Amino acid sequence: MKHRIVVLGAGYAGGIAAGRLAKRLHRDDVEITLVNADPEFVERVRMHQLASGQELPQRALRDVFAGTGVQVRVARVIAVDVERKLVDLLGEHEAETLGYDTLVYALGSTVADYGVPGVAEFAYNVAGKQAALRLRTRLSELASGAQGLIVGGGLTGIEAATEIAEARPDLAVTIAARGGVGDWLHEKAQRHLRKAFDRLGITVHEGAEITRVEADGVVTPAGRIPAQMTVWTAGFMVHPIAAASTLEVSGTGRIVVDATLRSVSHPDVYAIGDAAFIAGVGGKELRMGCATASPMAWQGADALAARLTGRKVPETPIGYAAQCISLGRRDAIFQKVTAADQPTTTVITGRTGARIKEFICAGATWSVLHPTMLLPTRRHHLTTHAVNTTSR
Repeated sequence: MKHRIVVLGAGYAGGIAAGRLAKRLHRDDVEITLVNADPEFVERVRMHQLASGQELPQRALRDVFAGTGVQVRVARVIAVDVERKLVDLLGEHEAETLGYDTLVYALGSTVADYGVPGVAEFAYNVAGKQAALRLRTRLSELASGAQGLIVGGGLTGIEAATEIAEARPDLAVTIAARGGVGDWLHEKAQRHLRKAFDRLGITVHEGAEITRVEADGVVTPAGRIPAQMTVWTAGFMVHPIAAASTLEVSGTGRIVVDATLRSVSHPDVYAIGDAAFIAGVGGKELRMGCATASPMAWQGADALAARLTGRKVPETPIGYAAQCISLGRRDAIFQKVTAADQPTTTVITGRTGARIKEFICAGATWSVLHPTMLLPTRRHHLTTHAVNTTSR
């Protein structure tokens, strides 16, 4: 019997992991199924570009993984039963249940409203393709002089605000954050960020806690901020599917894993990407984002393959290298950070920063779209123990 590996989610983490497993494990011994709600690979780091009106390439997952041995199943995950090793799916035409021997959970995250009234009803976001397209439609409807408000001062908020302001210079764009905007960056990067905001005509409100979102703006303790379009980028949360199972999860619903990305409560489950709760270099919880998705995918896939084939299991702590923030299409900030995610004095901005940012984003996408070229092909057979413990 073949060992059934099911990968849930085909974002950066899930897509890379599926391709890596296909190159590590012999096809005679394993059956790898990649489940994703969208039939195409979605470049999540470019959703602000899609929302601003830019066209992105369409890449069908079945074409990407054709000939790799990875079976693509287009379906939405409804529930996971980790005791019975079953996944409930809502497929293209009907509901179905998929069994597994090892599960790789990479369902990612979605927008978090933190219980603020009106976010679901009146705010837009860029957490996924459909959400970005909805924002794109709204943006096209706004008349010249309309007010657009981006809530959130993190990477997503900054990129959304600058992209929209560049695409629609006729709008009055404002960014509002409960804390500071980009205040974690080195002072050199912060200065460049302020210049970019000034160049693009973006108004910044720091220390603005949003207590309610309305159809024509938001409410703060200091008063209202008017807006004909509010974009919510104040944070992300994981899908509640894992928390609804018997998997051990953190207070935020992320699956608690060990250094090899394996669930601490269910050793036949691995979690990677935004869905995983793991400490990185320095002992700090790894934040959600593309910067951590790829290394998690590498380590989790390699650990799983090593265990199945009787090889040494990698357990190197995952660290950071840099933060990249696009400021429209011709400007960006490349901020070198320590492995523990602390900013250094190395900062590259402007067009050079934009080229570096583009190179990194394109590289992450390339690693998903070329699963047969990620590594030298060294497919190993499963150990006798791994084959014997496989059950239907």
